[in-house]
Amino acid sequence: MATSTKTLENLFHDHLKDIYYAEKKILKALPKMAKGAESAKLKAAFQKHQKETEGQIKRLEQVFDIFGKKPQGKKCPAIDGILEEGDETLKEYKGSDALDAGLVASAQAVEHYEITRYGTLKRWAQVLGMKDAVKLLDETLQQESKTDEDLTKLADSGANDKAVKMAA
Repeated sequence: MATSTKTLENLFHDHLKDIYYAEKKILKALPKMAKGAESAKLKAAFQKHQKETEGQIKRLEQVFDIFGKKPQGKKCPAIDGILEEGDETLKEYKGSDALDAGLVASAQAVEHYEITRYGTLKRWAQVLGMKDAVKLLDETLQQESKTDEDLTKLADSGANDKAVKMAA
């Protein structure tokens, strides 16, 4: 017996608020990650993604507008936990040859979370008939997937090897 009238629109709005909160938190975390990274390439990747994240927030604000809602965040314990783990990596591995490998892993955890959220939101926007929102969400989804691929390349082109060689 259903006692709630919650709909896909409600889910969409909740998840939209969730990722909006997450992007704002990520935007604050990226400069710390860039500052902590030892590799110039990793620093540059975090700085590039900071600028991309600013654009992603603007696109989310457009999606809120399309959906007829005011942009607002909703506390997201998942992203808070992922970012907290990244802070721990920065503190516990500072000065270590494994630091950059750890930062890449932390950043990829964030990317994978975002890819999941944007993929779901894009699908729901399709079902809800919000074609303009689909385009905006897909643009961000593609950007997040590319960032994940770029992080893998950074890990494979030095960060992981540096961490292993020094341990041997």
